[in-house]
Amino acid sequence: MSFATPSPLPHTPPVAPLTALVADDEEAPREQLLAALKEAWPSLQIVAVASNGVDAWDSFLEHEPAVCFLDIRMPGLSGIDVARRIDGRAAVVFATAYGDHALAAFDAGAVDYLMKPVDPERLAQTVLRLRQRLQAPTAPATPTPGAALPDPAMLQNLLAQLAGQTRRAPPLQVLQASVGREVKLIRSDEVVYFESDSRYTRIVFDGSHGAGDALIRTPLKELLAQLDEQLFWQVHRSVIVNQRHIASAVRVDEGHMHLTLRGRPETLPVSRHFQGLFKGQ
Repeated sequence: MSFATPSPLPHTPPVAPLTALVADDEEAPREQLLAALKEAWPSLQIVAVASNGVDAWDSFLEHEPAVCFLDIRMPGLSGIDVARRIDGRAAVVFATAYGDHALAAFDAGAVDYLMKPVDPERLAQTVLRLRQRLQAPTAPATPTPGAALPDPAMLQNLLAQLAGQTRRAPPLQVLQASVGREVKLIRSDEVVYFESDSRYTRIVFDGSHGAGDALIRTPLKELLAQLDEQLFWQVHRSVIVNQRHIASAVRVDEGHMHLTLRGRPETLPVSRHFQGLFKGQ
């Protein structure tokens, strides 16, 4: 008697754990949220913890987490500022100790929120929403309110409304930079772009008193929080450009793009995160 050899079971690749960023400028609430997440969502992998908005944004670019838990009021960049830059590329959950009246709008599902200290039952609801958004291959037949991914325009509109509730210093108007032995005062609107390396940030400028470049010690990620976000666009982890000097965005291939500049020969790289700024019509 012969027996048929059983067909091998199909190989199912392991599912990578979802990743998260937690940002809060106060240590006690941050640690309480981390402990609560470990209890409510053991499989969630915390890939970055930040104590201010600038580091939170930098960590997002480095780790590309699926979920970001952001304190609303943080130095440098607020949680609202960081969420606007994320622009729907991750699920956002705000944490706040304040009873902001606009938080009621979050129940519509554009984003979610947690009041500090975090309540375990509320966190469990948030985790359920997030898992439905991020892990379900298709939308459930009877979706939980807020389970669908937000409409990008609605999300940006909500974040713009909330941004009015967070105080932020006026944009930087003048930069002091070293040019040889001279300390040069450069108006921010004369800057063409900023480019960073491991030690310095290079300023390339072109104004009424001439063109050139200079160095400052302020890291690019800190400088970003001080600039006018309507005028200056981050296009790469190491590049911020004055949008008035952009001539065109050139797509090299599926994953690569660069910018050409008005009246200048160099090009600037655009990383994948920021290619959505140049969608065209």
